[in-house]
Amino acid sequence: MFDFDMLGLAPALNDALERANFTQPTPIQNQAIPLAMEGHDILGLAQTGTGKTLAFGLPLTDHLLAQPGKPAPKTAKALILAPTRELVNQIADSLRTLTKKTKLRVATVVGGQSINKQVMFLSRGTDILVATPGRLIDLMERGAVDLGQVRHLVLDEADQMLDMGFIHALRRIAPELGTPRQTMLFSATMPKQMEELSRAYLTNPQRVQVSPPGKAADKITQSVHFVEKPDKPAKLREILSRDTDALTLVFSRTKHGAEKLMKGLVADGYNAASIHGNKSQGQRDRAIKAFREGEITVLVATDVAARGIDIPGVAYVINYDLPNVPDNYVHRIGRTARAGREGEAIAFCASDEFDLLRQIQKLMKIEIPVAGGTAPEFAEPKKPARRSGNRSQRGRGPQRKADAPKPMNKKRRPRRKTAA
Repeated sequence: MFDFDMLGLAPALNDALERANFTQPTPIQNQAIPLAMEGHDILGLAQTGTGKTLAFGLPLTDHLLAQPGKPAPKTAKALILAPTRELVNQIADSLRTLTKKTKLRVATVVGGQSINKQVMFLSRGTDILVATPGRLIDLMERGAVDLGQVRHLVLDEADQMLDMGFIHALRRIAPELGTPRQTMLFSATMPKQMEELSRAYLTNPQRVQVSPPGKAADKITQSVHFVEKPDKPAKLREILSRDTDALTLVFSRTKHGAEKLMKGLVADGYNAASIHGNKSQGQRDRAIKAFREGEITVLVATDVAARGIDIPGVAYVINYDLPNVPDNYVHRIGRTARAGREGEAIAFCASDEFDLLRQIQKLMKIEIPVAGGTAPEFAEPKKPARRSGNRSQRGRGPQRKADAPKPMNKKRRPRRKTAA
């Protein structure tokens, strides 16, 4: 393990790290940064919240600072692709923290915002371009961006880009990039298509890995409640009421379900908001900002809307509905236990979702501890003991046994009023 000041980074970067109180690198940074500084291509396997942005951002900005000179009009020296607008904006914010007192320019291009403004900004050229693939292709088709000068490429959350159908966009972008170039690819999971992507984009890559693909971060305590759909609202309120000040992210499978669930929580006095595909970008941004700042404590989300959310203070992730794709479970629960913190992931499983639970456990190679309810009789799993240090046990009194009767469906009204 090294300190950042041992890397030989540009003085401006050391100053930026000191201002941000970054001294000790995370495990993924410890492995990736020295290799990337040497110019190697990187294949990084790590969950969200492990410090990936600095793992690629520091060596990338250091290389750019060593190659002074303004970018030509419409060009970029480095390209970072990410699957969602939220993740693009978060990456750009982190990079601007590093480049604040340098001459490096960071630009973002995402959907849902004025393309004309993006065309105007790119006309002057930029050092680092952070983009979603779809909007980048729109700009390429307009002749608004020239990728021929790109010498550094980063694909962040590449498995999510594949899930969202961006493989064809990536194939269109790749031939336009400059060569030779350094490429860094980061992913939380490693499906077969990801292996093909890494072979296509990377040259003799150095593989760095924190958690095995499909494995959750070590500091996440997982549990499952077997509960039928009509009983899920009461169970959710029971859990939320245990720690009313904690930031809790609740996942719903559908946009309609997320909105209905949020409205029910608000009606019961919870500080809740929702993000999903039917919300405008402005509405989503405002909800995420309020959640990050603690103005709301419950955020109900769908998978697509929540991708890329980086909020270190999330204490609980509740899978109100299990995802249809097992990999999405890994991404969902990765929203807690970020930046070295502990977190808890709680899943609700109705009888018609049991097969989804089995697929998740097969992917993760674990059996998720049962916290309540009874598994369907046709597939009764063994109930492993929960860890003694489980956060859900602390300060909450005795826990109900799995075969004990369910608590009455009584409404609780938290003392907090809905935020204005």
